[in-house]
Amino acid sequence: MKCDPETGVCLVADASVPKRTVDKKLAVHYIGDPMCSWCWGISSALKATEAFCADENIPFSVNVGGLRVGGGDPWNTQFKDFLRHEWQHISQVSGQPFGYTLLERDEFNYDTEPACRAVVSVQLLQERDRLPLGVVLEFFSAVQQHFYVDGADPRDVDFYQGPCARVGIDFAAFKQLFRSETAQHAVQRAFEQRRQWGVNSFPTLLLEVDGEHIVLAKGYTTDEQVLTALQRRLTA
Repeated sequence: MKCDPETGVCLVADASVPKRTVDKKLAVHYIGDPMCSWCWGISSALKATEAFCADENIPFSVNVGGLRVGGGDPWNTQFKDFLRHEWQHISQVSGQPFGYTLLERDEFNYDTEPACRAVVSVQLLQERDRLPLGVVLEFFSAVQQHFYVDGADPRDVDFYQGPCARVGIDFAAFKQLFRSETAQHAVQRAFEQRRQWGVNSFPTLLLEVDGEHIVLAKGYTTDEQVLTALQRRLTA
């Protein structure tokens, strides 16, 4: 027990304040894919979570999962109709904008590996050049907007010129790294990390406490829902 001699307030050691797990190793991990529609739908919640973690000095990481590595879905009327219906529904639920010009293409391979590799390339540049930590999620979001709203093709390296400019990354340096074996190996390691965590659906938010991973959110979530879940876990 501690007593303040000036105020006369005595604190009981085990009931002084709601105790956060400050003495434990904490991290929040977001697992998603830039070409996962619901990942675009929770953009607001992700930004709120990253901001909360920054305020609380909790590491926040962006981890790509590889939704459709290699693609392979036939680009036919049935698949386009599925995407159109899905995007309309997500827009209604989340308020996120979607354009539909991509669905007017005669051919398209929904291969998500290049977009994932682009995010990993920015992570490597962020670490190498000591860029602000928030640049990775900002780039992730810029890629999503260019794909879902503008209908551009993430398999084309020039697709990333705009997102790089938006976050202040030199496009020539990005392009060189994006095409390198270093980035190819790094994105495969990211996919393996996702498997080791046991994550098989996107989007997913995990709270890591001393090596244990706890699901904060899976699928669509709002700012309020995910922050409430996170705060509850931190004071448990």
